[in-house]
Amino acid sequence: MIDDLNVEGEVMLLDKNLKKDIVKAIREAEKLTSGEIRVHIQSKCSNDPFFDGKKIFKKLQMDKTKEKNGVLIFIALKSKKFAILGDKGIHEKVGEDFWNDVRDTITEYFHKDQFQMGIVTGVGLIGEKLKKYFPRQRNDKNELPNTVSES
Repeated sequence: MIDDLNVEGEVMLLDKNLKKDIVKAIREAEKLTSGEIRVHIQSKCSNDPFFDGKKIFKKLQMDKTKEKNGVLIFIALKSKKFAILGDKGIHEKVGEDFWNDVRDTITEYFHKDQFQMGIVTGVGLIGEKLKKYFPRQRNDKNELPNTVSES
């Protein structure tokens, strides 16, 4: 899913509190699911954030998870665009409503200039939704680091 951001001010890419809150949201969301969630923030993207997000998805090796259940929230701040990308294991199980709900939730916060809350809430919603299709197992391994990547 792709949407435009409506971020009025500049959000610093290296804001430690923002990163800390996002990482905490990822950890909490992944307690519910075996899915792997990542957030990538960069300054600009091409006209197609989905295209750029796919490159980052591969670069972060999100396509290497055992169940093919990685999700990336890709955000280009100055371009005011974002995309949500899921691996093929997720696409085989969820419909468009899954992605539309997450996109609409994030967009709602971004339009109110609540950038941090939009990301954190979006990550939490992804965890809740993935729980149905990819519930966390007792022996679940965290296959990808719970970090915010930047470029």
